[in-house]
Amino acid sequence: MFVIGMVTNSCNFKKEDFKQGKSVSQEELFLGQKPPGLIPELFALGIVSTNHLEVLAAISPNLDEFYFARQIKGEVSKNLGIRFENGSWNTFMEEPNTGEMFISTDNKTMFLGNKYRERTPTGWSGEKSLESPYDQIPIMRLTSSVLGTYVFDERDSIGTLRMSVVKNGIREEPIEMGNVFNSGTYIAHPFIATDESYIIWDCEKEDGYGSSDLYISFRTKDGSWGAAINMGEDINSDMEDSYASVTSDGKYLIFHRVKLGDTFDESYADIFWVDAQIIETLRPKQ
Repeated sequence: MFVIGMVTNSCNFKKEDFKQGKSVSQEELFLGQKPPGLIPELFALGIVSTNHLEVLAAISPNLDEFYFARQIKGEVSKNLGIRFENGSWNTFMEEPNTGEMFISTDNKTMFLGNKYRERTPTGWSGEKSLESPYDQIPIMRLTSSVLGTYVFDERDSIGTLRMSVVKNGIREEPIEMGNVFNSGTYIAHPFIATDESYIIWDCEKEDGYGSSDLYISFRTKDGSWGAAINMGEDINSDMEDSYASVTSDGKYLIFHRVKLGDTFDESYADIFWVDAQIIETLRPKQ
């Protein structure tokens, strides 16, 4: 699995410094970028995407915080958070990487695998355990919907996806998801849509484009999950395409692309984004 690292310098970027091409409205700006089309583009060139290795993007639901992981050659692993305040983006978090981050839809919880942190008036709390049975599962990434449904992976021989729902205010035991999700190898990093209408994850399959590809399954009218759909050659490459998420406004799909070489200098890792309309082009007509 990919190992991630730290950033050495804080960010202090004004949005207008990173406009690309013709001017766009303030509503269209996200980290000062011209919005992408249906072909993935590097995310936040010079802010997030640099000549280091960047992966594991997480976005706050109000879009004013962006989290990711960076590895700099020869330095220890760090998670990084940047926040938009007082007209510019600034680093507010730089700390050891202790898990793959996901911010809950209410913006109050940062999930870190089988641990979590709570938002406080002064920042994020210390790490807390999700407790049994989650503390017994080697979770890499856990995401949640507005209804509180957990979807998460397990670091085992092929990777296994599980789901836990909340009914009548009580969280039910997690169950292994079906063959739609748990086929292939290196199954990992699920993302459940806020409204639970689809799940995106990554794995390797014979119909893929090389290494791990992104797949999507849409919820059908009867509540079941439809077939796994490879997200296509515009999204997937011969590299490891994985760790997808969609911004809370439904506009952008963000993921990372990795190719590990024999050495750090031969390795590549960057975060990409694309217009989330790509999802609608894959949705089966019902």
